[in-house]
Amino acid sequence: MKPILPGATLGVMGGGQLGRMFVHAAQRLGYFTAVLDPDPHSPAGRVSHHHVRTDYTDAQGLAQLAQLSAAITTEFENVPAQALEQLALSRTVAPGAACVAIAQDRIEEKAHFRACAALSGVDCAPYAVIRSAADCQGASAQLLPGILKTARLGYDGKGQWRVGTHEELAQAWAQSGQVPCVLEKMLPLVAECSVLLARGHDGQAVSYPAQRNVHVDGILAVTHAYPACMPAALVDRAERATRAIAQQIGYVGLLCVEFFVVQAPQGLELVVNEMAPRPHNSGHHTIDAFDHSQFDLQVRAMTGLPLPTPRQHSPAIMLNLLGDIWFDAQGRERSPDWAQLLALPGTHLHLYGKTQARRGRKMGHLTLTGPDLPAVQASARRCAELLGLPGLA
Repeated sequence: MKPILPGATLGVMGGGQLGRMFVHAAQRLGYFTAVLDPDPHSPAGRVSHHHVRTDYTDAQGLAQLAQLSAAITTEFENVPAQALEQLALSRTVAPGAACVAIAQDRIEEKAHFRACAALSGVDCAPYAVIRSAADCQGASAQLLPGILKTARLGYDGKGQWRVGTHEELAQAWAQSGQVPCVLEKMLPLVAECSVLLARGHDGQAVSYPAQRNVHVDGILAVTHAYPACMPAALVDRAERATRAIAQQIGYVGLLCVEFFVVQAPQGLELVVNEMAPRPHNSGHHTIDAFDHSQFDLQVRAMTGLPLPTPRQHSPAIMLNLLGDIWFDAQGRERSPDWAQLLALPGTHLHLYGKTQARRGRKMGHLTLTGPDLPAVQASARRCAELLGLPGLA
């Protein structure tokens, strides 16, 4: 495609923090921006040149976004695929509706991973599709204990139940509302990691090294991003698998693929978990630790600009900031002592402009960088101690 050059307007479906950081990256390169989000106080809408305040399926809103924008992307995977299809009739949309639709449905997603396994060498966990009571009863005993996950709309540990017996499986499926689900075998989990990849319209792809992630209660708490955070062989396999997963569906845009590291008889192995057709929480450190952030590459991929291989200039640890830290031990709301945190070397605070703190809500992140890993780890430990953050290991 002919590159869409700075001076044009780029649109984004969704007004959350990922959209906000996309808008900042696009504006830094000289683009104008337009956000479609129904919330008048959305973080991205408040910093964009244009804010289309309609629902994601509103015909007039979609027409307005298309009229404003030369190309359009998305900042969350649950944007209705039909809305992206409508926009694609007149504008460049990246990622496309078909790719987003795969990520919206765990059944389709796992079928895609399984189809890519021969090329990538990395498969997903053993699983079964659960659509009926008969599927619950007939599920292989080898999948138990397992995790039942809703096929659609689950995130941050929501829509998931641990089950150890067929009876528990049937109960969990009933709790799901008897919606389509997948039952995944529980594996001997050692760690979790993710890979961020940008792929252009011409098939050129670049990626960041795999980063190690720590989750607490199903929500990302800490990302470790430095050469020693993962065994080199696993980093290489994860990057190759991510490229295969993107290539097989002609993906264009910024993609995150998450993996489990499991203990196998022959040693550590990778298992692909899920993909997100957008920038990812685990990639926020790229803003401060690389010469090009994940949002810079998102802009470049959708506009047809060259995709440089990102270079890391500092080791980094990212701490997720949830709304919990805005409350004291008695449940009274208060603001964290940012001045004390920012006095520590190598601290980069990113707050998302959300107007109300709630427990479990992603309010911002803190990235620690430094000249060497011990310095970064020391600052991260101190920040975690001051904020009472879990998961730093």
